[in-house]
Amino acid sequence: MGIEIEDKFDVPSEYTIPDLSGLADVVGPKSHQLVALYYDTPDLRLAARGVTLRRRRGGADAGWHLKLPKAKGVRQEITHPLTRSTKIVPPELAELVRAYARGAELEVVAELDTRRNVTLLHDGDTMLVEIADDRVKGTDRREGGNVVRWREVEAELLDDSRQALLAKVGKRLRKAGATPSGAASKLARLLEPTPPARARTVPGSAGEVVVGYLASQVSALLSQDPRVRRAEDDAVHQMRVACRRLRSAMKAFKTVVMDTEELQEELQWLGTVLGEARDLEVTRARFGKLLARVAPELILGPIQARLGSDLLEREQEAYVRIKEALSGDRYYALLNALDALVAGPKLGKAAAKPAQEQLSTIASANWRRVTKAYDTAQAIEDLERREIAMHDVRKAAKRARYTAEALTPALGKDMARLAKLAEDIQEVLGTHQDGVVAQETLAKEAESARQAGEDTFTYGLLVGIERNTAERAHADFPRVWAETVKAVGKLL
Repeated sequence: MGIEIEDKFDVPSEYTIPDLSGLADVVGPKSHQLVALYYDTPDLRLAARGVTLRRRRGGADAGWHLKLPKAKGVRQEITHPLTRSTKIVPPELAELVRAYARGAELEVVAELDTRRNVTLLHDGDTMLVEIADDRVKGTDRREGGNVVRWREVEAELLDDSRQALLAKVGKRLRKAGATPSGAASKLARLLEPTPPARARTVPGSAGEVVVGYLASQVSALLSQDPRVRRAEDDAVHQMRVACRRLRSAMKAFKTVVMDTEELQEELQWLGTVLGEARDLEVTRARFGKLLARVAPELILGPIQARLGSDLLEREQEAYVRIKEALSGDRYYALLNALDALVAGPKLGKAAAKPAQEQLSTIASANWRRVTKAYDTAQAIEDLERREIAMHDVRKAAKRARYTAEALTPALGKDMARLAKLAEDIQEVLGTHQDGVVAQETLAKEAESARQAGEDTFTYGLLVGIERNTAERAHADFPRVWAETVKAVGKLL
């Protein structure tokens, strides 16, 4: 797996690669004949999202390649050795595009025959940039069999630390007559897939901002799907955050985009599925850091195994349940519903109003929900019930934060400031809550250890550390709250 950073250029048939000496040592050009088959659903669901899946013969990297979009000009590439069959996609790769295919069969949709001349820029043994001069014959393998010929040049960064060099290469290529390509990939140039539909909204309106934000979060959720299936670092967390942001936006902007209650419930279901593994991951990392702070002579019994490998085993079991959920019809139906929402939302009267006017009001209302939840909690005399009610303050602060973050691109730095202030409240309450939950988990693990005849001294030590952390956060909250309310008052 790697990250592909490249610039693509359209060039005329008579184009000459300029002299690149002086930028770095030059090797080449060297010629290759490449033959690639591209796989997609008949209606090009992968290509519509900027995903390419191919089987390529020839060149230095023959094999299967899956390219997933990460950012403009940047894609994640996952490779698999070449297989004999041209009809069957390797299951490991087919699994990673499930969120895009959604149950539809993958088949060959295009063939690209490319005569490639490769020039390499290097510094000693370190390869820096590859310039590929491609003469392409593209055949649409669907009904009709359209054939297109063109020439293009790609400059790909091979050393992440030399992005300035890539920019200099691009400048020379453009000066010689190359123009930035309008197509994201060769496949997109040949098949011209239709991007996911987006509702038409009034420019500068609340509807435009909200629908645009929802679309960005749907893309964020989809982009994490392959990473979750590969159990990549932080992927479950990021996918869960996308679910939460979508739910929060639907709640906050319900007068702009209406009738999303069923979608919110399904997003809550998906968040819950993801949450089990994420919570175990966080707990395991938390206890690992705690144990690292304890003197070795104070670590008694197999506590590291119980709080490490045992939790890891449970986390891995949770990942199995996640993959089952992500491969089921309920998940596909949710993704389809999200696409439908972005393409054709039911817009309320507020959607047509100017974004500044309408959305500032919504941001203020969401902050008032935080203060109302706080006042409600503080009015409860019973300390245990008050602590439970403070969890509602944390949830309200998280929603206010997500709402402000959603509005920051449209409304500017005041929303960014409000988001940070709400996050401060969320974090201090979260620190307290996490400490309380950690104590409960340690108590359960200690009881299991006691029943197994193990020494439980270290569990008690960790409980003391967690209690101290929670109490410090609890004691610090009044100061954070007072400072935050004062700062928000100046903004709204």
